[in-house]
Amino acid sequence: MKKILLLLFVGFLITGCKKDKVDATDPKSFQSSINDMASSLTTLQQVKFNEALYILKTFGVDADGDLNEIKALGKLINGMKVPGILALADQVARKNGIEWTSTGPPSLGEMNIFGSEDAKVTDPNDISANGLSIDVQPVATDHILGAQSLQIIPRLVDNSGNNIRFEGAALETVLDVFSGGNKVLTSKNLMLDNSFKGFNLRFASLPAQKIIDGKIDITVSVKTTKKTFKMSKIGVEVNPKALLMPAGNPADNPANPDPNDPNQIPLESVDPNETAGSTTGTAPQKSNADPKATVSKFLGSLGSQNLRGAYEVSDNPNWGSYENFSNPTSGFGAVKNISVKNITTNSTSANSASVNATYDVTDKEGRTTALLVTFGLKNANGEWKISSYKIN
Repeated sequence: MKKILLLLFVGFLITGCKKDKVDATDPKSFQSSINDMASSLTTLQQVKFNEALYILKTFGVDADGDLNEIKALGKLINGMKVPGILALADQVARKNGIEWTSTGPPSLGEMNIFGSEDAKVTDPNDISANGLSIDVQPVATDHILGAQSLQIIPRLVDNSGNNIRFEGAALETVLDVFSGGNKVLTSKNLMLDNSFKGFNLRFASLPAQKIIDGKIDITVSVKTTKKTFKMSKIGVEVNPKALLMPAGNPADNPANPDPNDPNQIPLESVDPNETAGSTTGTAPQKSNADPKATVSKFLGSLGSQNLRGAYEVSDNPNWGSYENFSNPTSGFGAVKNISVKNITTNSTSANSASVNATYDVTDKEGRTTALLVTFGLKNANGEWKISSYKIN
């Protein structure tokens, strides 16, 4: 009887030592704690748990190589329990556009972040392919500002260039973007089958100052069990109007007007307390030298929320009184910030002018809209005043 009680006590101790949360003190403790946590789950739960770990290892950390990814994963989930890991994997999958959820059926095959990647008899990632093709197409085209992104679709192909049919895989697919020989962006996703939607590369994610000659080089790699396939597209043109412009001084923005132009008032030089009617005791500069100076000042005042200053450089009957102009619902009172991309003078005569301005306007709710506006101006006593405003 004493022997039986002793055995039960020892068994209780062994069971009680199992870990229910991640211990990433060292690689051995990390793997041991993961195994302990998995052993308390049903078979289906174990599969989803392993899939969640794979999602986090592949997309939740920024590291190169399996060993470094596992170390980074340990730091990410150290101290977490199974429900927290599954919830975090759901967030990472949504963020990266991966069609996976912790509550869905098993979809990634046999995942083992610590195991060998040797091919198994039923390994869904063991795809027999001869190469990789990629198709690059401009999408989200604005009729004014042009394409806003590129859709990049890779396909595994046979030796004749035909697409291979497969499903149930989880092929790590990496997009690298270069310009002038320097890496600009990296993105990862999972190719579950050969209907993979690919990557949507938004131009707004590419810093304008890093894009050389308006072109990028695109490289896509797809990792199967036995081989990694890679293909590149060189010299893909981008839309300069849609690139991410540098913050801060507009003079650093190559799309903004030249601040050294003597006929132009730079946006950053606009005094929030200044109005068009103010004087400094010196003869005013003739605005009709270039009417875009008035538009520049108008947008600068709006961007600094100096609505009175913006209103004073206008004479537009459609805007009515200052109260209507500054109305936060129907007027310009909702504007929080303006980022100018370009201002150009279309035409000028003695008494009228037309100016185009391309800019992003952000309202006080945080919504940003890209606009191309044609400003009509009239010469009022030697000064250009905005008399019409048309969103194209």
